[in-house]
Amino acid sequence: MRTKQAKLRAVSADPKYGSTLISQLINRSMVDGKKTVAQKHVYTALEMVAQKTKQKPLEVLESALRNITPQMEVRTRRVGGASYQVPMPVRTRRGFSLAVRWLVIEANKRPNKEFHTYSEKLAAEILSAVDNTGGAIEKKLTSHRMAEANKAFSHFRW
Repeated sequence: MRTKQAKLRAVSADPKYGSTLISQLINRSMVDGKKTVAQKHVYTALEMVAQKTKQKPLEVLESALRNITPQMEVRTRRVGGASYQVPMPVRTRRGFSLAVRWLVIEANKRPNKEFHTYSEKLAAEILSAVDNTGGAIEKKLTSHRMAEANKAFSHFRW
């Protein structure tokens, strides 16, 4: 366990949109420290989203992340030698972090036959998240189902 609480680092806004949200998406999409490549992919994906929806890409991305963000999750708690899955509400910052992580993971999982570049995969995942479909939404629903199934252990909350 930590002796001190970890300090929160300030995330700088991205250069094109001036949004910390997009900056975090870029950082999560980055592979092997190649930030300019990640920026190019994310910006291309946002342009694709803007073309398909005829809306501002930042608003569409915020809507997608709101749909993906979980409200409940299960955390493991040991009580008397037994481990219980205790449902707990998700804090705002963690929920947002999970949403961005799930979006990137599920975009990477999309098949290469249909989508050839990461930009296309990310754009497709954002659009499906806006429509409440796709892999990231499934992860959220799985998290909620687990919390619902283990509601009986909620009295172990700390």
